[in-house]
Amino acid sequence: MGRTYFRRAALSAGAVGLAAIAGSLPGWARALFDSSPLQEERFAILAQAVGPDRWKLLVLEQIKARPLCWEERQDGLMNPSLNNFDFTGICSRYLDSNGYSLRTSGRDVDKRYRLRLNQSKNGLALQATDSVQGDGITVARASKVRRDKNAFVKLTLEPGWSLERRSYKGRTLSHVYFAHKQSMNTLMAANKGKPVDRSLTFTASMPKPPSQPGGRRLNQQRGPIRLTVIPFRP
Repeated sequence: MGRTYFRRAALSAGAVGLAAIAGSLPGWARALFDSSPLQEERFAILAQAVGPDRWKLLVLEQIKARPLCWEERQDGLMNPSLNNFDFTGICSRYLDSNGYSLRTSGRDVDKRYRLRLNQSKNGLALQATDSVQGDGITVARASKVRRDKNAFVKLTLEPGWSLERRSYKGRTLSHVYFAHKQSMNTLMAANKGKPVDRSLTFTASMPKPPSQPGGRRLNQQRGPIRLTVIPFRP
């Protein structure tokens, strides 16, 4: 999956800035974005096996009817057929929190809620987990799971959850929401007391850090190198 991700809609500089900070703003600011329903048959919510015990979440979109961006194998796993052709304008990939996020009750969800893939004896679950309190709710799941680095496990949305497209001031953006009509507080309250399986947990990918300004390599810089300290968050 080494191809470049091409977005169907280019974001304006202002919209990019809002998208980057939406999750850290208070409720009134997170309501700046709108959203609209998507044709879910054109999308596949997938889990890719990474290493011996981890999973990576990605969403694929079929823009044109042919060729197919993914195909189901006889064993039930999904074959990433978009790797076999130039999928520009045919398929879109949403690989990390730049491409997808949570939205409930018409608002972007605070970033303290993270999408996690959890595997247990019951299968694989995509969960929205409160990173502060540890509670979680299941967004999508797969009951038949087999690890294969060359194929994907397809997840099915839980009742009440759907896919929506982000928009800003009437302009459609490429960002995809895992959306629910009820608020996150309501969903969490209804799910309170149910355990969150952390036997095998992998957090959905975060955006890659920006490259060095001016494209300079670290070994070409003179003087001491200033390192960025990132605080640990469990």
